[in-house]
Amino acid sequence: MRWLTITGKFIKNEQFNFIKQQVALIKDSYKKNSDPTVITAVRELANAKIIELFPNVTSEQMEILDLMKWKTDYEFDHYIQHLSSFLLPFPKLTDQQIKKMFPKTKKLKVPDLSQIAPEQLTYLSWTDISTNKKFIVYQLNEKMVGIECKYTLLSKDNICSFCKRFGKVAYISTITKAKKSKNPDYYKAIGNFICFDSSNCNKKITNIDYLTTFLKISLGEENA
Repeated sequence: MRWLTITGKFIKNEQFNFIKQQVALIKDSYKKNSDPTVITAVRELANAKIIELFPNVTSEQMEILDLMKWKTDYEFDHYIQHLSSFLLPFPKLTDQQIKKMFPKTKKLKVPDLSQIAPEQLTYLSWTDISTNKKFIVYQLNEKMVGIECKYTLLSKDNICSFCKRFGKVAYISTITKAKKSKNPDYYKAIGNFICFDSSNCNKKITNIDYLTTFLKISLGEENA
């Protein structure tokens, strides 16, 4: 099996999760002994969806992403393993940089970043159980931003708004910075269910649409 070797990293964590999801669908089609035409259709659709994730893909990257030449579980597993070497890491942050995002939190407990794999992050999040607060950090429009939320851990599983998977969730709420022109003192609380374990959420998230919308509304950005 020959692989094209380049050094540029171009795959984001959520894109990688989506690719793994598509590969799992293909492998499942083989295990079910589906009709060859059905398997081909599943592979072609998966390949097209993957390429759509990268609108500015180069010919070299296209060759790396192309899964049409693989058929066995071993080949698909090796394909995923190879793609992992092109994962874009989450931007490096210092404790001081994180603290500046939350100036009103005087005794912010910053997570041990050395224990977190940056290639496996779409967003950074941690909880402070002493204050029932959850913090979320994300690179929005090329800028690192952070929001502080209150959380309530729920006893029943539900669907996470970020990764769209069913599991243990918390209800988070935050005060949006948006203001109404007629009432500059107006603030609105917004909230939703998200995975309590952010590391697990980062392993499942395949789309950032709701995550970015939630952050934009929380930060009071226009056109959110």
